[in-house]
Amino acid sequence: MISTEMLHRYPYFAGFSTEQIRMLANVSEEQSVDAGHYFFHEGEELDSFYMVVEGNVSITVDIPDRESEQSIVQQLTNNLTTTDITVSSVGPGYTFGWSAVIPPNISTANTKASTSCRVLRFDFRKLQSAINDDCCFGHLLVLKAAQVVRQRMRDLRIETLAEHV
Repeated sequence: MISTEMLHRYPYFAGFSTEQIRMLANVSEEQSVDAGHYFFHEGEELDSFYMVVEGNVSITVDIPDRESEQSIVQQLTNNLTTTDITVSSVGPGYTFGWSAVIPPNISTANTKASTSCRVLRFDFRKLQSAINDDCCFGHLLVLKAAQVVRQRMRDLRIETLAEHV
């Protein structure tokens, strides 16, 4: 469990009541990982979302590797050789894994530590009963997730435009 004082330091938690912060702290744990560690891959079911405390995390997607020869069988079976590209990076105070909050809870990207990291992991499954009891809490969590999605979409658009300049 993380202290409520620690969570109060981060702007992401602005707007949550003291009781809601306590519920989040009760379902959280701190993790330390090395650079290159994958938190999850695209298509996986997620039950947790994260906040970076130290280090940087890359949000990546797999695309067909243009350097590799792709056979017709690979193309027909969708078993292509891929490479991952970074579409966004997040640092201290920023969250990732928002798909855990939004049904069907399937990751839309890969997420890996680009440096050694300390993160907070929030077990979303353990929040379900609190959300059922306090719909405002659930609404605020979804609103925060939507803000993260909005920022990622903006980052992706800027990245795409930068490649075409």
